[in-house]
Amino acid sequence: MLNVLQIRDFAIIDTLELTVRPGLTVLTGETGAGKSILVDALQLLAGARAEAQVIRHGAERTELSATFDVRDAPPELAQWLERQALGGDELIVRRMISADGRSRAWLNGQPVPLQLLREAGNLLIDIHGQHEFQSLTRTARQRELLDEYGGLEPRAAELADTWRRWRELQSRADTLTEAARDRGARLDLLRHQVGELTALELAAGELERLSEERTRLAHRGRLAQAAHGALALLYQDESRNAHGAVGRALQSLRAVLGIDAQLQPIVALAQEAEVNLREAARELERYVEDLQLDTTRQNAVESRLAAIEDLARKHRVAPAELPARAAQLGADLAALERTGIDLETLRAELAGALAQYRRQAEELTQARIAAAAALGAAVSERMQDLGMAGGRFEVVVTERAGEPAAHGADDIEFRVSANPGQPLRPLAKVASGGELSRLSLAVEVASSARETRCMVFDEVDSGIGGAVAEIVGRELRTLGERGQVLCVTHLPQVASQGHQQLRVEKRADGRGTRTTLAELEPSERIEELARMLGGIDVTDSARAHARALLAGTGTERTEPPRPAKRAGRRR
Repeated sequence: MLNVLQIRDFAIIDTLELTVRPGLTVLTGETGAGKSILVDALQLLAGARAEAQVIRHGAERTELSATFDVRDAPPELAQWLERQALGGDELIVRRMISADGRSRAWLNGQPVPLQLLREAGNLLIDIHGQHEFQSLTRTARQRELLDEYGGLEPRAAELADTWRRWRELQSRADTLTEAARDRGARLDLLRHQVGELTALELAAGELERLSEERTRLAHRGRLAQAAHGALALLYQDESRNAHGAVGRALQSLRAVLGIDAQLQPIVALAQEAEVNLREAARELERYVEDLQLDTTRQNAVESRLAAIEDLARKHRVAPAELPARAAQLGADLAALERTGIDLETLRAELAGALAQYRRQAEELTQARIAAAAALGAAVSERMQDLGMAGGRFEVVVTERAGEPAAHGADDIEFRVSANPGQPLRPLAKVASGGELSRLSLAVEVASSARETRCMVFDEVDSGIGGAVAEIVGRELRTLGERGQVLCVTHLPQVASQGHQQLRVEKRADGRGTRTTLAELEPSERIEELARMLGGIDVTDSARAHARALLAGTGTERTEPPRPAKRAGRRR
């Protein structure tokens, strides 16, 4: 539900803020005052194409913003908001159009592409009138309205679930069928590759150990020279070695240990050093012996590493990735060996899902045909009171052959004959914008138990008057009592039915022209309705007629529930 609309530097509007309540809100004013500009602003916020010409003369950009209360959002809108991670009780839609023609959009402060703005607009606003933004002409919307009227949404949702399952199974079956097409050759290749990798018997950590060993063997001479030199210095050199020096130091300290007991910890450390030096010498002796025994090992290590590297190049992976490659190919081989069995099972599931889909689709088709007859009769009946006496409305349900679709096997088309003797034609081809607006009103009232979007009717009263205008106003009020309706009108019979009335005025101050908007109090509504009835000179009889119109609607006694007050100003 729309709460607040803000406009800055748009057409002849410099700045404007509109607070909208539930129910029917009517916008009135002189021709050219800018009433339809508000509808144009909503169209842009709903994703319509923008041009730089919409920017007020002398301004650099146009800024539009609308705040919607989404606490009681219908399932479709709630799911969309969840998918876009747009939480909260409000959705703020903002759009800016620059003088260079660029357009930017935001949802709750997040920049979004124009396509996402259109998706939001389709769920939030439904505009009817003599403009291109008319949802009732869309095939998808016609199908939705028929399902809503017949209470068929649960069946349609169940069918869509079955269709998604069928599509998933079909995709899997296509993948397995493609895999099975060259199954024999692929099996031979996989078995050969897995056999090679298995025969290699590459153990965990073996590659790292072999690489370290290759480095050690390649520097065997240098390592032996260093080890011999260290061994001589530590233990074997008779003239000077670390072990002998430590032994002599211990003899010297032990000779005076009885004089000063404080030398005891030092003697202990020296003894430990003597033991460690002797142990280090023994380890070096063993290390030198191992180097002498490894003379034939280098060839074996090089051969093993060459085999590993050759196989890695063949599989186009790093040597360290060979175990993972072996596991992957093994899994591929096992899956391919199961393909035949899996494909047969999958085809059986696919056939079952398709049979279930066709059964549900046929049941939905029959239900739609019944609902179509009832909706056609209901709308035709309302047309007689909306200035289209003798007109007919028909909902055509045509079963479509071919691949299943998520919405069923039906093509839905609204057809209308606005005048007696005229053939039924597709609703999208109706020439008169006024007739299309009133048809939209008739269909919406007949099919909606509660409209959840903000509905906008732009000059729905075009080409009518008198009793028909009063009936149109009543229908709009009835629709408004179910949700929220904005209506631009020139007829007092329609305006008097509003729960809220806003007057749009165009003012010139010598420097420029701008549009202002004000919510009318009861006494002001009488004056405005009298002006609409009588023209420039408002007479007492016109005022009396205006009072009678308001009294007939019960507007002064009954108002729809109002939302909590929010900050903002009226203009």
